[in-house]
Amino acid sequence: MGKHNEFGKEGEQIAADFLQKKGYTISYRNYRYLKAEIDIIAKKDEIVAIVEVRSRRSDYIENIAETVTKKKINLLVLAADYYILSVDLDVEVRFDIITILKNKNRFEIEHLENAFYHF
Repeated sequence: MGKHNEFGKEGEQIAADFLQKKGYTISYRNYRYLKAEIDIIAKKDEIVAIVEVRSRRSDYIENIAETVTKKKINLLVLAADYYILSVDLDVEVRFDIITILKNKNRFEIEHLENAFYHF
């Protein structure tokens, strides 16, 4: 596995741990439907959070959250719809982005709730 993929998996683990510390239960990681993949599906109270995790090193210039394209958003919505219908949930669904910026050996985490409203 390449260093980029290893760092991505590390970022997803950091994000999952972060969510659990905030009281979320992790339902799935790397949920796949057709061409879509949801990094994390988490639940807290009556909200299901569909979470896209973006990890970058400190020398990355572009805003990390803005790297989520409209195509990616559409795929996430498609997969989330399928997941919610397949497990017959009646809950509020929210789309979040967790960004992880690695600066030397330190990680900066930002959790953007309802992130697609920001685009």
